[in-house]
Amino acid sequence: MAHLDALHRHLDRGSIDDETVADAVSLRLAAMIEALHRGAPDLTTDLFGDEWIVIWGMRNRIAHGYAWIDIETVRVTVGQDIPSVEGALRDLHARLMSDDEDTTPDSSAAR
Repeated sequence: MAHLDALHRHLDRGSIDDETVADAVSLRLAAMIEALHRGAPDLTTDLFGDEWIVIWGMRNRIAHGYAWIDIETVRVTVGQDIPSVEGALRDLHARLMSDDEDTTPDSSAAR
């Protein structure tokens, strides 16, 4: 979630046409994908199914071929793909927070 929030802050500073913004967005995008990859083993396939291969491929293109990344690919990814990825992650986060609250003992019961 922190990488997504940072990605949005970068975009709030300027257009992805700005090389500095594009670099920052690309690196945060790759870091977010990497963080997902390091999560629970089934997390990525549970959330994204067959699309995970495409998402991981984007991370690889940024991480291993950064000098040759097509900014248009990043622009399309941010404009078309990030909203659904972000929605899935925010939904999962909300469910996890709700589950955590459900299992936390009521502090008033201890009084």
